[in-house]
Amino acid sequence: MELYQLRYLIAAADMGNFTRAAEKLFVTQPTLSQQIINLEQELGHKLFHRLGRKAVLTEAGTIFLERARRILFEADNATKELQDDPGLERRIHVGAIPTVAPYLMPPLIALCRERHPNLQISMREDFRPQLVRGVLEGELDLAITAQPVINKQVAVETLMSEPLLLVVAHDHPLARQKLVTPKDLGGETFVLLGNASSVAEQVQNFCGDNHIEPRVGFRCAQVATVKSLVAIGAGVSILPRVTRAREDTGTLVYIDLANCSPTRDLVIIRHLQRYQSRGVAQFLKLLHESVQEHLLP
Repeated sequence: MELYQLRYLIAAADMGNFTRAAEKLFVTQPTLSQQIINLEQELGHKLFHRLGRKAVLTEAGTIFLERARRILFEADNATKELQDDPGLERRIHVGAIPTVAPYLMPPLIALCRERHPNLQISMREDFRPQLVRGVLEGELDLAITAQPVINKQVAVETLMSEPLLLVVAHDHPLARQKLVTPKDLGGETFVLLGNASSVAEQVQNFCGDNHIEPRVGFRCAQVATVKSLVAIGAGVSILPRVTRAREDTGTLVYIDLANCSPTRDLVIIRHLQRYQSRGVAQFLKLLHESVQEHLLP
């Protein structure tokens, strides 16, 4: 029994299809199918029902799958622990949501390169559900995302709490106000992030709590697009403070929402049982330093 056969089994079970599993692992479909057949022959049990294009676990396959996951988990942990030599190059895999990655990660990675030249960081920008899955499947050592994260296999560590700010064009009538109330937003057109963003969920909750029915004129995938539309007067938006940048001066104004300013909690998530390497510890230390020095009041 080989570890790569277990990886093929897990991918096929997760994807429910041999072809998609092979694509995920960058192998050919015949190769993956044959190795699963070899594994079945070695175990003496069929692991999958082949139902046309579908691959469905048998009862034996369901039992073996959980053991296969544990075997790979322990093998990966052992490999990381043995390779975690202070003198060797270390690589960690980090994830961050789109409303954090462009603003927090580049300066943090630059700081890591300066302080720890042997630490190599691979970064993935994605939405919260995909990041949680990446942590659970071992593709990511850690990820930075927004609450809520509800999974018993994930350790959740608070990173920071930050306000969500109203964003308007520099010549918008509200730009002259130091504080804006929810009532002031009643007739405004909103430029918002898409529903996949955790910020969109928080803005929706804020509007509901304050009995605002937002007139949404634009849904955007990127914060940069939101800012561009707000800057030309197409509408107003609500964005996390971390997205505020120097280049916004002169085009955008960020305003506190009076008495009811919404906030979001950013957290670090890791697998509860995964070995924490020296590289991860080094990264986390600099991450907390960076937040304390540059992001908090």
